[in-house]
Amino acid sequence: MYIPKHFQLADQQQAVSFMQRYSFATIITSEGDVPVATHLPFLVELRDDKIVLCSHFARANPQANDMVGKTVLVIFTEPHAYVSPQHYEKETNVPTWNYMAVHAYGKATLVPEGADTALLLAKTINNYEEAYQQQWNSLPYEYKQKMMKGIVAFEIVVDDLQGKQKLSQNRTAVERENIISALGKSDDTNEQDIAKYMDGLK
Repeated sequence: MYIPKHFQLADQQQAVSFMQRYSFATIITSEGDVPVATHLPFLVELRDDKIVLCSHFARANPQANDMVGKTVLVIFTEPHAYVSPQHYEKETNVPTWNYMAVHAYGKATLVPEGADTALLLAKTINNYEEAYQQQWNSLPYEYKQKMMKGIVAFEIVVDDLQGKQKLSQNRTAVERENIISALGKSDDTNEQDIAKYMDGLK
């Protein structure tokens, strides 16, 4: 990812928090010279100072087998907002886009079927809808086994993390305030979130 120095998101904990908040991400692998992508919810964990990404594919998805042992890319992105030049002090300006994104690279390994996959599912349920755990526990054993046989769980230990926060850091204080004010009043939650992230850089 192209990251000018003033847009770099270098704080690992901040990047992890961002990935945990916007955890529906895109995993990209390569089949020959053709990129392949799937959109998945991820668990983002810190283990012994290593970032570990956990998720699962539908077993029928060919990408589940193609990724093993290869370096994969997982892209976390959101929110984003159009920035109009009307917020700038000079007329000689053009529109742009403010956004945040984290690119995580690492080797994918499969989670063993059975207890390990069941544990990963339990952690996923706890992360996204803790109240559903009771319903899941009450479902027939055969049904749950059938569901688990239909997925391929995996983990990625991140060995390269690239973070970018393009939030008008290269603009004047007046221009940044203009943008924060305008986006903060928007009905679009993406734009509101960008305003909050911009405000947090003060």
